[in-house]
Amino acid sequence: MAHYKKLIGKKCYLSPCSIEDAEKWTEWDNDMEVALPLGDEAYMLYSLDKEKEIIADVIKKQDHVFVIIDLQTDTMIGHCALFVVDRVDRKAMFGISIGDKSYWNKGYGQEATKLILDYGFNLLNLNSIMLGVFSYNQRGVNCYKKVGFKEIGRRRQARIIGDKKYDIILMDILAEEFESVYVKKVMDKQSG
Repeated sequence: MAHYKKLIGKKCYLSPCSIEDAEKWTEWDNDMEVALPLGDEAYMLYSLDKEKEIIADVIKKQDHVFVIIDLQTDTMIGHCALFVVDRVDRKAMFGISIGDKSYWNKGYGQEATKLILDYGFNLLNLNSIMLGVFSYNQRGVNCYKKVGFKEIGRRRQARIIGDKKYDIILMDILAEEFESVYVKKVMDKQSG
């Protein structure tokens, strides 16, 4: 399947998603280790047909959803998105999933996050990007902090799994707190 280098890092690049990505997304969304940190495992049963519908809807609405591709191998390893984009107050929500577990803990999530923030702040001209992460997703919390997100609050005991209760940690980052990792390089070349 073809992918296109929209935003390019050192390890990975972001490409617009396509219907052909549905099979991998279905695999990841049905893998409990991948789905549980996102909180999607109990809300929806993901079939290939349902995943194709979701991706088709994303494409139709021109949502800001990208697949994450390993730069060296052109392997699709995950996806990320800016959603609930508010053009008036210049804010959005962010989500990411590295579905290919062989790429966990290797910096791909961090780089993909920086790339989509660059897109959001410097191409969509957003001012604030926010996310929610479950307190048990320590890998996610650590990634977001390294990129520059700051904790702004918690919704206590908002996630229940078995007999355990977990908080949702709310985090955000402002445009003034972010330094471009890709868009600035492209603009510097243009103004040469």
